[in-house]
Amino acid sequence: MAFHVEGLVAIVVFYLAILAVGIWAAWKTKNTGSEGDRSEAIIVGGRDIGLLVGGFTMTATWVGGGYINGTAEAVYVPDYGLAWAQAPIGYSLSLILGGLFFAKPMRSKGYVTMLDPFQQLYGKRMGGLLFIPALMGEMFWAAAIFSALGATISVIIDINVNISVIVSALIATMYTLVGGLYSVAYTDVVQLFCIFLGLWISVPFAMSHPAVTDIGLTAVHPVYQAPWLGSINSLDIYTWLDNFFLLTLGGIPWQAYFQRVLSSSSATYAQVLSFLAAFGCIVMAIPAVLIGAIGASTAWNQTDYGVPDPKSKKEADMILPIVLQYLCPVYISFFGLGAVSAAVMSSADSSILSASSMFARNIYQLSFRQNASDREIVWVMRITVLLFGASATAMALLASSVYGLWYLSSDLVYIIIFPQLLCVLFIKGTNTYGAIAGYLFGLVLRITGGEPYLYLQPLIFYPGWYQDDNNLYIQRFPFKTLAMLTSFFTNVIVSYLAKYLFESGTLPPKLDFLDAVVARYSREHMDKATLVKSDNIVLNELAPVNPRHSLTLSSTFTNKEAFNYVDSSPELSNTEDN
Repeated sequence: MAFHVEGLVAIVVFYLAILAVGIWAAWKTKNTGSEGDRSEAIIVGGRDIGLLVGGFTMTATWVGGGYINGTAEAVYVPDYGLAWAQAPIGYSLSLILGGLFFAKPMRSKGYVTMLDPFQQLYGKRMGGLLFIPALMGEMFWAAAIFSALGATISVIIDINVNISVIVSALIATMYTLVGGLYSVAYTDVVQLFCIFLGLWISVPFAMSHPAVTDIGLTAVHPVYQAPWLGSINSLDIYTWLDNFFLLTLGGIPWQAYFQRVLSSSSATYAQVLSFLAAFGCIVMAIPAVLIGAIGASTAWNQTDYGVPDPKSKKEADMILPIVLQYLCPVYISFFGLGAVSAAVMSSADSSILSASSMFARNIYQLSFRQNASDREIVWVMRITVLLFGASATAMALLASSVYGLWYLSSDLVYIIIFPQLLCVLFIKGTNTYGAIAGYLFGLVLRITGGEPYLYLQPLIFYPGWYQDDNNLYIQRFPFKTLAMLTSFFTNVIVSYLAKYLFESGTLPPKLDFLDAVVARYSREHMDKATLVKSDNIVLNELAPVNPRHSLTLSSTFTNKEAFNYVDSSPELSNTEDN
């Protein structure tokens, strides 16, 4: 393949434009807001992100390189097809559910990161534990899409993969470093426009190539391979549902999502942004679906790609750049390359910023340095942006199964963080004991279920398992959803059991070593001046301090405060005053 100087120039111009927008946004951030709130301005953009920019940045966070490349691949692969391209619908539904149930309570309470409510209710230890799967998800996601970008650029302009990964990571890290959320948000606007324009320009040229058969015909009739609409085998229905719930529910508890929610100027805006992003995800998936369908409708032996076809060469994951390279004119393929580059950077910068935000606030500040100055927190964020950006780059260059690691970490987000988020926002009475038990049970069930991408064999064989051609055991049973539900119910049951044992006097207060039941209720319901400091006080003497709740099911297990949030935004306050 010849080296394309024009393509390299196009990429350089695109990267310089993105960097310029990021630096401008950093300047804007420096000149808005008070200097004393610099760290919060970097994390949540001063909480004044509007609907237009907010809608673009939230959409761009999900519409990354993995999203468009993965959607095209799923449609192209004969054993899957459109029926298995779950990401567009799954992530759109996750944004809708996030807007309906999670955006308002999180934004109205003024949290700064997703981990704040966990540390508020469960303590700094539990916040640190939950930081681990959250960090893994963000970092492996960034590494996976950096890796995909390097392969994409190498297909189209024949440049060294490692160089393209390093340069892309440097650009994304640089503007994230100087501008925080403002830089990420404003560059997302440019990047999303490039994705939309680049892919839609490429589709008509690829579809009109002489080697491409009408995609309407190949959707339902086998021509070069099975119809690209695909089908769901009755044996695989539970696997399909397991993956669908993982995308839909597991797509909610990500710091990258809540960073946009918490940066909104009001709780109502946070909801609207979620709905706008859900619509944007569907729209942005359409050209990727069409490109996958074009790949399935192409006689590759009639193109410069030759034989065998991409799936036979095990290059199905690169079908999008292959279509751009071999079915479009050279100058059009460069537009498509810009789209893929924009998609990757729009997600990678969000992941790097999210990871550094959680570390600086929830680990460094709230756990170790409560009296840290704002300037100190800003510098910690800058250092961790560099460290996490370098780590993601190193993983993209060195790890042989980045996508496998990301699959596992995203599973942990679904199985561990999602049920914990449900409990901390909507189930009253849960405590640190239940949270730790739920964490451990969910983790054990997920690990023992195995992971084919990492060649991790299962220890628990659920009904319907089988062995594939590579001697790997595949689970058809929806064990990920089972692990998530087990984590949720374990949290609730153990929390209420611990609460009962301590409040009834069955266990002495000194055994409440996490200060999750006795000490917490004492602080909440007694004046500090009247607290009894005697070590031999029995628990039932404190019982009247914590009033008994109604024994009806709804009042016992439902946190009504989560549904009665008050939007304290300036917009609504002004409206009420008028």
